[in-house]
Order: sequence, then C-alpha cells, then structure tokens
Amino acid sequence: MMKRVEANDPVTLHQEGREQYEKGNYNSAFEYFTRAAELGEMEAHYNLSCMYRDGLGVEKDRGKEIYHLEEAAIGGHYDARFNLGC
Repeated sequence: MMKRVEANDPVTLHQEGREQYEKGNYNSAFEYFTRAAELGEMEAHYNLSCMYRDGLGVEKDRGKEIYHLEEAAIGGHYDARFNLGC
C-alpha cells in the first residue's frame, strides 16, 4: 500500500487516513485526508468536515467544516448532502 501512497493515489491516501483515524492518530489521519481531498477524493472531504466539526486533530472550525461538506456534496457524497440539507 505504501507504493500507492507514495504515488499519491487518492483512494489509497483516504484508506490510510481511515486506518490512522481508527487508531486515534488524528494528526496523521488529517494529513492523509487532506492529501486525498486535494486530489478530489470526496470521502476524504467528508472525513475532514467531521474532523473540523469534532475538533479531532484540528481546532473546531465551522467554516472549514462547511467548506469540506460542500466539496463532498458537490461530488455526490450522500451524507454530506444530507448534513447540508440538500
């Protein structure tokens, strides 16, 4: 998997972020989610919105939470659309 991470594969970056998140390594998860989101991975945008909402690995920030929810919703993410009331 690390070869795919080094190759900046957005799905793999997101998966690694999920693994780090589940281990409680929120700072590392944030970094992986950010890289994946920058490459257009909608699930990563959604996870970043949750991290900003809950203050896990980052300070709570409603503006950034909404930004990432909107990006995920634009990409068709169901939960993001629901959370925004779309």
